[in-house]
Amino acid sequence: MADGLSVFLVEDEALIRMMIADMVEELGHHVVAEADNVRDASAFAMTAQYDFAILDINLMGLYVDPVADLIERRGKPFLFATGYGPELLPSLLRRRPILRKPISIDQLKAMIDSLFPEATAKTPH
Repeated sequence: MADGLSVFLVEDEALIRMMIADMVEELGHHVVAEADNVRDASAFAMTAQYDFAILDINLMGLYVDPVADLIERRGKPFLFATGYGPELLPSLLRRRPILRKPISIDQLKAMIDSLFPEATAKTPH
């Protein structure tokens, strides 16, 4: 994957979404779809072409688990980026990787490397 991985990013805070997108780009990957609410995220979850997703748990007061379910049905990996703990997730989603905000680029890289060891072995940083 010389061009890096394609990422679907779901985050309701615009500044945080931009910061995570910048980190994704700096790591040699690219954001191909973004959403800030459950409705738009659900549509992208089923139609966008991406390698994995980064999901905030709480989107404007609504939990993201319906979106996570759709992504899981497509067989795509995803991780949560949140200020909350896993206790807010349905039990079946609690075993998914979680990055606690504030996120550092090193934490994000380590999480992507663990999801895609073969693809990220060649990425810079």
